Amino acid sequence: MDFLNKILRIPLDQLPYFLITLIIAFTVHEFSHAYFANKFGDPTARLQGRLTLNPAVHFDLFGVILLLIAGFGWARPVPVNRDNFDKPRQMGIVVAAAGPLSNLLLGFLGTMIYVALSRFGILDMISNEILYNAVHTFFGIFNFWNFFLFLFNLLPLPPLDGYRILEDIVPDRARISLKQFEQWSVLIFLLILIIPQLRSVIIEPLYAAASSIYFQFGSFFLMLFGG
Repeated sequence: MDFLNKILRIPLDQLPYFLITLIIAFTVHEFSHAYFANKFGDPTARLQGRLTLNPAVHFDLFGVILLLIAGFGWARPVPVNRDNFDKPRQMGIVVAAAGPLSNLLLGFLGTMIYVALSRFGILDMISNEILYNAVHTFFGIFNFWNFFLFLFNLLPLPPLDGYRILEDIVPDRARISLKQFEQWSVLIFLLILIIPQLRSVIIEPLYAAASSIYFQFGSFFLMLFGG
């Protein structure tokens, strides 16, 4: 147990809530990519069985392990053939952005539900202390990590969605140059993992930003519900 506590970013007592959060966040994220790609005329993801809310088809083992150990990671990318879109660049941006935006929506809804349960005294009706603490812990983890995944996936690094968006924004010549960096994606994130200076300027600010978003939404819903 001590060994796991040393190597995992997530405390062991919070691990079940974290894994449930990942199952929901990753599944909805990748489903959103597949849904909009299919809607815009690209059946690639659907034909490969990715247009589904089955978590098993969306998990990337390396991405999940990295998230547990390093505090950042990803799911199995949904295959998208932009050549099937009527407007490849514009629709490509929407498909890429759909994933991070789904995490933003999950965090938004989770925060709204949590504040509503607290504000209207529903949580106080839970007499079992273990269950009461479990609900508080789950919502805290679920909301924070969905906001973090929203921000993290917008980084312009392969294989993240921010990189795919950047590909569709830059001119064709620059896009060809970007392709050369895709083969180094795993190395890039390993360097972020092992070099504290890189982590401090790339990942740590995202934690602070995710906490800020959570606080801002929480304050908004408190005001909305008359808190």
